[in-house]
Amino acid sequence: MIQIIPIHLFILGLILGSFYNVIGLRVPKSEGFFTSRSSCPYCGKSLKWFELIPVVSFFLQRGECRSCNKSISILYPFVEVCTSFLFVSSLYVFGWSIELIVSLLFISLSMIIFVSDIKYMVIPDSVLLFFLPFFLVLRIFNPLQPWYDSILGAIVGVVLLAIIIIISKGGMGAGDMKFFGLIGIVLGVKKTLLSFFLSTLTGAVVSGILLGVGIIERNNPIPFGPYIIVGAIMAHFFGDEIIHWYISIVIR
Repeated sequence: MIQIIPIHLFILGLILGSFYNVIGLRVPKSEGFFTSRSSCPYCGKSLKWFELIPVVSFFLQRGECRSCNKSISILYPFVEVCTSFLFVSSLYVFGWSIELIVSLLFISLSMIIFVSDIKYMVIPDSVLLFFLPFFLVLRIFNPLQPWYDSILGAIVGVVLLAIIIIISKGGMGAGDMKFFGLIGIVLGVKKTLLSFFLSTLTGAVVSGILLGVGIIERNNPIPFGPYIIVGAIMAHFFGDEIIHWYISIVIR
């Protein structure tokens, strides 16, 4: 029975990952995601149930729409698989605890933002506001130590990004700043600062590679949300180990 639980979480991650794709694509356009059926973005044909099976349908259809043969974005299965993998990883990192619920919600928020920022370079306020009360309540029942660390983390996250926005004259968006505010509630001060460092490091490395191979051009705007997500999840899962490792090097 113990081994079955991760499989359940993996399947749940695939299903919810598919749903997060829909939310991330529709919310920035103010489209309802409960009132209308999924359809091909090219020909507009409504998709049947067997065309909506997470990951499986993508490969069975060879990454193409059955009606117009246009390519289906790899973003869909990527988000589904990432959500599943991160859900299962959360169980192994946090076990059966309130922090597991925090982690699953944080991953859910991150996947929705990943889709919306990749597609539209927008982090919707409505998505952040939806998750905010959940994180506040969970941090009341499962506070960080000290208890005010979440409050300070939120302040540090917002102020840090606000300074970056001012210095860079809009190089980063207000959505990134608000997102870091929620990250601060979840992670606290130290891990929020660590997530910022890891985000900028990841952004620099990946952007450098993309520039080098010609996928993006210099001075073209790129979404920073995905890098924030990578840095924040790394800090969420491995923050204590990374901080202890860094301190051990400094005081050696």
